[in-house]
Amino acid sequence: MAINRDSNRYTFSFAIVLVVVVGSILALLAMGLKPRQDRNTEVKKKLDILSAMMDIDALNINRSNGEAEFDKYVNLDKAVVLDANGNIKEAVVAFNIDIKKEYKDKTLNSKDRNFPLFVGAKDGETMYVIPVVGNGLWGPIWGNISVGEDLKTIKGASFGHKGETPGLGAEISQSFFINRWIGEGISDQNGIAIKFEVVKNGSGKETTKVDGITGGTITSVGVQEMVNRCMKPYVEYFKTL
Repeated sequence: MAINRDSNRYTFSFAIVLVVVVGSILALLAMGLKPRQDRNTEVKKKLDILSAMMDIDALNINRSNGEAEFDKYVNLDKAVVLDANGNIKEAVVAFNIDIKKEYKDKTLNSKDRNFPLFVGAKDGETMYVIPVVGNGLWGPIWGNISVGEDLKTIKGASFGHKGETPGLGAEISQSFFINRWIGEGISDQNGIAIKFEVVKNGSGKETTKVDGITGGTITSVGVQEMVNRCMKPYVEYFKTL
């Protein structure tokens, strides 16, 4: 029996078959590529942690050698996970914590969130790397802040974003902005977390002011909120060391 290719039944049947076939192919590709994607995500996370401790570009640390270099500087066995009050959570693997995913999960109470802390060493000095996450103008922002062995002084930082305005808010990932954080303290002489203000030069009233980005006010405020909120559990934990 001849098939009427002009009929509605044929058109719908062809469309259904095409969707099923293409969907199946895409699903198989996604399954096949997932291990590689997970691997790339893991390496990227390690590079982000390292970039808060050192200038990875100057040291030629990249995806090809990132894992080996990470193992030189960071000891994952010393990493811990804290609760919102700075207490250590048992039986939780720090590297497995996805702070971006937890931050987006509005069903999670702030007390239920996890705060991973990574411990490494550079030039003989112990460094503590604190992951942070928040919101910018157009989407998520995140980063890592390293604190020296005095448990008070910022030694390095790295920030990233998903879609901030090029030349404005996107500048949070540039070295000139990151360098403004180096040398700042995270707590006062009484061990109280310092409240940062990320504002334009010449303004600001709080104890610690970091110059913001011209034209990127909302993103700067996002970084300010992100750092102030995320830093509290770690300051509390550092009191116990």
